[in-house]
Amino acid sequence: MAGRAKAKGKGVRVTVRGRVQAVGFREAAVRRAGELGVLGWVRNEDDGTVVVQAEGPDAAVDALVEWLGEGPRGAAVEEVEVEKGKVEGHEQFAIRGVSAGAFVIQEHQATAHHWDLRLEVDGVMRSWAVPKGPSMDPAQKRLAVQVADHEKSHNDFEGGTGEGGVIVWDRGTYEQGGRVPWPEAIERGHAVFVLHGEKLEGGFALQRTRPGEKPQWLLIKRKDDAARPGSDLVAESPGSVVSGKTLAEVIAAD
Repeated sequence: MAGRAKAKGKGVRVTVRGRVQAVGFREAAVRRAGELGVLGWVRNEDDGTVVVQAEGPDAAVDALVEWLGEGPRGAAVEEVEVEKGKVEGHEQFAIRGVSAGAFVIQEHQATAHHWDLRLEVDGVMRSWAVPKGPSMDPAQKRLAVQVADHEKSHNDFEGGTGEGGVIVWDRGTYEQGGRVPWPEAIERGHAVFVLHGEKLEGGFALQRTRPGEKPQWLLIKRKDDAARPGSDLVAESPGSVVSGKTLAEVIAAD
């Protein structure tokens, strides 16, 4: 198998039509991309097509596109549409669109004001406190302090807490990414994931910078189609995705 390609060359977005779902197309595409050293992702769409983001050296990308025109045994490719795309800077070639569970971000006023990022892993919500809140700007690396796991039943909580309050700032599902399986990726200190929220979309990474009783991490938006350089989402969209109320309104009403 070829080694990992460097994030240079070209990027293309490929739509494959025909009998291409439920025939092992995604898994076979991952294997072929790995052999060629191509980075990116493959995803089944609701309309029955398979969409591929492929990036890397020109010859390797071209070889993958040629393979997509045939697909694995059992597939019947009718059409391949190739569009020029930008290089997104992926670390691997992976399957997208398969949920790993729920995510939620709760804005929380307690002793200190922060946003709690929670990702469902093995039945519990692994949690990080983000003092400045998440960002859709890849240039903004947010401090994220790892805190105790929470039960999934806490995901819907919104209201006053006596010393402050909580709102559900965003929620949805997420996909695990990266070359290392979860939860091992978290234990190693580098976790890549894709969020499908009402506010947050696309790839993110958590990178541990300091171990200890309360490990410190950086929450980083990846450079992809969903990125919004220069944006300040917590200021632009302060309301709850459940009630529409801001944290200040929830606290005042308590």
